[in-house]
Amino acid sequence: MNRYPSYFALAAALALAPAATVAHPHVFIAAGLAAVTDGEGQLLGVEVTWEYDDYYSLLILEDMGLDDDYDGVLTAEELAALQGFDLNWEPGFEGDTYLTQGGAALALGAPEARQTTVTDGKIRSRHFRPLVQPAAAEGVVIRAYDPTYYSAYTVSLGVEAGAGCTAGVTPPDLDRAYSLVEELLYAMPADQAEEAYPEVGAAFADTVRLTCAGS
Repeated sequence: MNRYPSYFALAAALALAPAATVAHPHVFIAAGLAAVTDGEGQLLGVEVTWEYDDYYSLLILEDMGLDDDYDGVLTAEELAALQGFDLNWEPGFEGDTYLTQGGAALALGAPEARQTTVTDGKIRSRHFRPLVQPAAAEGVVIRAYDPTYYSAYTVSLGVEAGAGCTAGVTPPDLDRAYSLVEELLYAMPADQAEEAYPEVGAAFADTVRLTCAGS
């Protein structure tokens, strides 16, 4: 995730993974996804919510010189300064949100900032990604992940499917994902594991699939 540098201890779920995998992930993000439709079965885009873990949130606030009194409450001026902080993407960054239909990628436009808040020390931001070309919502698959697995996403803030549609969420097969990490890491020299960490993020991603009435 090309926004800010960060460091964070691995979650308990990774504690039993092979030692070679402990370099990743560093950032933990709870995600929410809301499909936006036109009421006629056309998908216009997706609203994305990211809630950053406590430590990463603290690093961001310190880096930006906000919340100097460390009370977890930002002034109106500080909140204004925080708006859109995570949308200054480097060229080539896909935004860690991927849409496909029938296996083909659906192109997304630039992010449009919605709102950023801070609650209990955690930063939560929302932005909208419009489809470059609206498409039928039926069968669209939405996944939130960082290909490099530097950041770990879980779709735990809920999913909204849009008018006339429902959303099914399939969790990742973690056994298979960890096996893939082992296989790819052990195929490279140990001193290259961090610099050339394999792109396994997709294997750890929740899969959201839209099903729409009348399709």
